[in-house]
Amino acid sequence: MKVYDYWRSGASFRVRIALNLKNISAEQISIHLSKDGGMQHSDEYKAINPQELLPTLITEDGHRLTQSMAILEYLDEIYPEPALLPADPIGKAHVRSLANIIAADTHPIQNLRVLQKLKASGWDQEQVNEWVAHWIELGFNSLEKIINQADVQGQYLYGDEITLADIALVPQMVNAKRFGADLSGCPRVVETIERLLQVPAFDKAQPQNQPDAEV
Repeated sequence: MKVYDYWRSGASFRVRIALNLKNISAEQISIHLSKDGGMQHSDEYKAINPQELLPTLITEDGHRLTQSMAILEYLDEIYPEPALLPADPIGKAHVRSLANIIAADTHPIQNLRVLQKLKASGWDQEQVNEWVAHWIELGFNSLEKIINQADVQGQYLYGDEITLADIALVPQMVNAKRFGADLSGCPRVVETIERLLQVPAFDKAQPQNQPDAEV
């Protein structure tokens, strides 16, 4: 199994967490997102992933999978322990909903290519930082309210077992710190992230712990 990723890629961070949780060995192939205009735009990588995004997973039987959340669900089906989704349909739906608050509604609008477009349109770094912080704060504050109102409570986003939602959440904290988001309105979300980072699978997957890290 191979995974094309980059140490600062939040979506790749998610996949690294899942691989670690499930103790799956995978060859990491670094695709530098800014060097020489971005290796993701090279003809070689476009032949692998025409969307020019990370991550890409090459399965043991040679299939190419893109989009981190789809990769996570694939890994969960092929390697079912530990499970990343609850057993019941309502639980599955709730966890997917929590995960998508981050993966679908928060992260994409401060993706690297979005920020590059903003800068190309004349935005300075301060304006970009404000843009990113706004969307992260909105996503995290919404998540805080939802988990506080949820029927299922526990030490993580959904009960006492790590789920897809937790895997989606933690990498977003990297951008929250990087761009100075105000997280004072979501203490429980922050506490959950801090608790998850004590789990070896999450800590090992952190950007600064990757072989291609430029810290």
